Amino acid sequence: MKIAFLTPSLSRSAGGIFEIERRLAQSLAQLPDTSIEVYGSEDKYTAADLVFWSPLKPKAYPYWGPDNFRYSPGLRRAFLNCEAEIAHLHALWMHTSVILSAWASRHGRSYVITANGMLEPWARRNARFKKRIVSALYERRCLEGAACIQVNSQREAESIRDFGLRNPICIIPNGIDLPTETGRRTELGRQRSDKRNVMLYLGRLHPKKNLIALLHAWASFQKSEAKNGRSEEWALAISGWDQAGYERELKKLTSDYGLMSGVRFLGPLFGAEKDAAYRDCDAFILPSLSEGLPMTVLEAWAYAKPVLMTPECNLAEGFAADAAVQIGTSPVEIAAGLKKLTELSDSDRTVMGGRGHALVATKFSWPRIGEQMRSVYEWALGGGPSPEAVRVD
Repeated sequence: MKIAFLTPSLSRSAGGIFEIERRLAQSLAQLPDTSIEVYGSEDKYTAADLVFWSPLKPKAYPYWGPDNFRYSPGLRRAFLNCEAEIAHLHALWMHTSVILSAWASRHGRSYVITANGMLEPWARRNARFKKRIVSALYERRCLEGAACIQVNSQREAESIRDFGLRNPICIIPNGIDLPTETGRRTELGRQRSDKRNVMLYLGRLHPKKNLIALLHAWASFQKSEAKNGRSEEWALAISGWDQAGYERELKKLTSDYGLMSGVRFLGPLFGAEKDAAYRDCDAFILPSLSEGLPMTVLEAWAYAKPVLMTPECNLAEGFAADAAVQIGTSPVEIAAGLKKLTELSDSDRTVMGGRGHALVATKFSWPRIGEQMRSVYEWALGGGPSPEAVRVD
């Protein structure tokens, strides 16, 4: 089977989607009788990040215009000449959707789209006017033409139906690579002079992540802890890349609350630095308003860290396994979750993190997910009964 991946970004600039598309492609390439080509646009990180796709060799093309469209005539020309049996798109609302529709029309071939949370209610409301125009111009047509739309959870599947799409859906989660060791502190951690426990947030600095509410909650949490003489026991570490000046707003609020000594902004972390952040933290928090299936939560569990997250993270199995504390999206609800997790003993938090590690080891391994995705491709190409992951209702 010859598969082609199409993506607006081949680099870390795609955030968690970079890990998703890259590891899925690599997992598929390891399967028998499977070849894969990867096409995408070229940005400032592409040259440095192409090595992480090995042994695959993605084809990257320059783009013009805004980052949220990435118009690339070179990518269009190259992909239209692609002879794959089936294609897989990993983003919505961008020039790649136009390219995919043109490829399918020219070759009469099938394609799969991964929504990556982009049709969740909050995501649709964000930049609503622009998305209505884009939907009318090309995106809805592209979505309706898909042989199957991949989602990560039942909740996300419901958002696809709510958008009015009746295509087959496959519910296949993202995967994760387990670190070789989970408990070992790094040199950075051992040398840290501040001995407070660390609550880590890692991801984009974007309104969807609800970090304003987190800072309000942290201020409330610290105030209540001060009454008990425990305000110096925990620090909040925020790591991520800024979008549209959101970091400046977060830092101002931190200063206004007088939290600068207990809230650290680490900037974007990748590779060994990201590994160190996970190893050296004591818990992970994701207070998002909307997600597909967040890679950062899977990563935190892979490092056996206890997690606080909202239901909007679409990882209900984490709550069921007692690997996470459920929080709401309001400051009051987040503060209550912070209090609940931090009042657990160290051993109880360790046990919770261990449950998360066991969960990702059994359900979210990339080889398993690659096999599931390949079975969907085979079915989309007319290869027999629908796989267990596919929903046609």
